[in-house]
Amino acid sequence: MLAARYVFSLLWLCHLSFVFGQYLFPNQTSGGSTFPLLIDATTEELETGLESGLFTSVDLVNAYVTRILEVNSTLNVVTELNPDALSIAAELDAERASGTTRGPLHGMPILIKGNIGTADKMSTTAGSFALLGATLPKDSGIAAKLRAAGVVILGKTNLSQWANFRSNNSTNGWSAYGGQTFAAYYPEQDPSGSSSGSGVASSIGLALASLGTETSGSILSPSQVNDLVGIKPTVGLTSRALVIPISQRQDTVGPMARTVKDAAYLLQAIAGKDPDDNYTLAQPFETPPDYVGACDYSSLRGKRIGIPRNVITRTRGREAVLAAFEKSIQTIRRAGATVIDNLNITAYALDQYLNSNASLIVLEADFVSDLPENYLSKLVTNPQNVQDLQDVSDFTHNFPPEDYPDRDTGVWDGALALGFNNSSPQFWAAYQNNLEVAGPEGILGVLANNSLDALILPTAYSPGLPALVGTPVVTVPLGFLPANTTVVRNRRGTLVTSAPNIPFGLSFIGPAWSEASLIGYAYAYEQRTMVRDQVQPYLVPNTELADVVSTPKIAMRRY
Repeated sequence: MLAARYVFSLLWLCHLSFVFGQYLFPNQTSGGSTFPLLIDATTEELETGLESGLFTSVDLVNAYVTRILEVNSTLNVVTELNPDALSIAAELDAERASGTTRGPLHGMPILIKGNIGTADKMSTTAGSFALLGATLPKDSGIAAKLRAAGVVILGKTNLSQWANFRSNNSTNGWSAYGGQTFAAYYPEQDPSGSSSGSGVASSIGLALASLGTETSGSILSPSQVNDLVGIKPTVGLTSRALVIPISQRQDTVGPMARTVKDAAYLLQAIAGKDPDDNYTLAQPFETPPDYVGACDYSSLRGKRIGIPRNVITRTRGREAVLAAFEKSIQTIRRAGATVIDNLNITAYALDQYLNSNASLIVLEADFVSDLPENYLSKLVTNPQNVQDLQDVSDFTHNFPPEDYPDRDTGVWDGALALGFNNSSPQFWAAYQNNLEVAGPEGILGVLANNSLDALILPTAYSPGLPALVGTPVVTVPLGFLPANTTVVRNRRGTLVTSAPNIPFGLSFIGPAWSEASLIGYAYAYEQRTMVRDQVQPYLVPNTELADVVSTPKIAMRRY
């Protein structure tokens, strides 16, 4: 259907520098050495193996690429593989051999979402053919920080097209360029979105971890249904320069990883100021806090944690989630925290949050302005000559692989019909409403008025209010839907939205720049529960490091 999606598979099948042995039943050992299983491998385990010479970064790239190729035809997770990944890994191995490392992520393969710009041989498309072949003058601020930290950017993941900001009737994890992504805990599972591929990739060990982006829920939601830790940072903690935007007031980039500490390592690498994103210049510190050091088992001791209970609405079908949430409260209390229930947002805030269109107006007006100003105008080459949202919409309507009109452009239609952008008085009124509803009338008021350190909510209820004020949230695994769960599909019938073993999460919510504290609380909860280990995905790649390290290498050939 979409030949462009499979180019990377053909390239790597032709150019990989090794022969795969029998890996239907993977070994964990080779030559007497024990290797970490890649579905569970942590930053510290991989760093230990690299430092000891047990394996190399080239070995890691080879293993992860093979794992991707094993499952990608079924799950449709990765749209681009970096053709330079092996050479970059070899260079980083050489640096390590000479006694130089750039940090704890040196030589670690990471996948990034397909809307994060890179000035290399990979495309940055947001899942649209409108941007295929377009090139950037330099890396995004995020990609530059990853490279400076010694990360191997292994490839790019599929996403809900345009970060879920195109259609009113599309599906999570679908893009014209990348097709439909599925999660791995149930056949045809809805991966949530918009960081769909990033969530699935981390959940089954297609890289050490991945990066997603969030405007409202796009890290938190796919993290929870893929049994991951997701960190949605304060807007301005991580650069958005040359990341395809929706809203400068709500967009943020953050890690999606299998453990809190792995997520903290990745956040440490990408946090910090960037002169190309003026929001980052508002950071209240010159150097970001020690997020890895914040991973302390005792972090909850003596803390005051609140529950804005009236935010938990529309509870039908979420009985298992809410029961697990009640149990989590007891775990947090046993960890030494005081948990205060029913600290509700005001009735006005709840009504506006559930019924006002102000939040959509802000996103629409920002998108109309930010897409051309902060991204399209920066392109060095622009094969489809899309200069603004109207051009992108016209292309989408007239290019059949974009699947219009079956998948509409209702979000864009509304934005274009708005009649104003983010410099108008109408926009400002809507934005001020957001700040009031989520601020003094909402979660920030609850935090301040009750001298709280954080709030907790089931992750299904956590993204919306923090999105409006750009404040941080960390989600951790909380549980899985039980065996007697009725299988429910989406309205298209293409994705399973509810079924046995689908994961769900618990969120810790705090004020701006409180990531270190939230990471500490999440770590303390994670270490007491280890929920992630309780259920395994139904589909897991077989290739392990032992298969790669023990396999004789052959010269790279061209076909």
